[in-house]
Amino acid sequence: MDSDTCKPVCDCHKPGAVCEDPKFIRGDGNTFYFHGRRDRDFCLLSDANLHINGHFIGSHVPGLKRDPTWVQAIAVQFSGHRLYVGVLSATAWDDDADRLEVVFDGEPVHVPAVANARWEAPAVPALSVTRTKAANGVAVELAGVFRIAANAVPITEEDSRVHNYGLTADDCLAHLDLAFKFHALTSDVHGVLGQTYRSDYVNRLDVSARMPVMSGERDFVASGLFATDCSVARFGRGSGADALAVASDELAGVKCSTGLDGVGVVCKK
Repeated sequence: MDSDTCKPVCDCHKPGAVCEDPKFIRGDGNTFYFHGRRDRDFCLLSDANLHINGHFIGSHVPGLKRDPTWVQAIAVQFSGHRLYVGVLSATAWDDDADRLEVVFDGEPVHVPAVANARWEAPAVPALSVTRTKAANGVAVELAGVFRIAANAVPITEEDSRVHNYGLTADDCLAHLDLAFKFHALTSDVHGVLGQTYRSDYVNRLDVSARMPVMSGERDFVASGLFATDCSVARFGRGSGADALAVASDELAGVKCSTGLDGVGVVCKK
């Protein structure tokens, strides 16, 4: 599977995307990379009532300054609930064999292996999981709060050859390509991706660089996938009275000079 296969479900070129090694598309439409570390968990977004961590996997390639990394799973917390979306490891990839795993409040979520099949949480009717295809693609939505498109994808031999990922015969490095859409974030939101939706966000990255890299790993590392102890954590601080930093429907008409339809107001440094 390549990025073209993923595009109808999880567009890796629009604001809110987290794909590949891992490439982030900020709330204003600009791209950056955050490599983190393999086998560690990092805070992707933290707000008063919503917290999302990502578990990073990777390969070790002797001679490289850093290990290539990808997001293998995410943990979403809201209103006392826990949602897990992850990819089971695989030696060889078969796109017809479903490798996605979804767990809500400790119970596996079972959705029929048919495109558009839908599951709704009995305790939270606003939460749904819909298959975007028969295997390896879902859309998770909490009405009025977020929508997450998630595709399970492997590293191909060609990707590994071109980018020197160090693919081995016993692990195809299956991971998630993700597309986030948020409907209501406070102006205090933080996290690797979350901070880019703040109304006062200042871009300190060189957007003209071939690979703008966000540092500050220590600010975003968490002690576990469901831990909310990263240093920029906002979760559980109460709803507050802050104005919304992002209400995507309200800003749908904002356009960047690059031609992207962004959900921020600063399109390019």
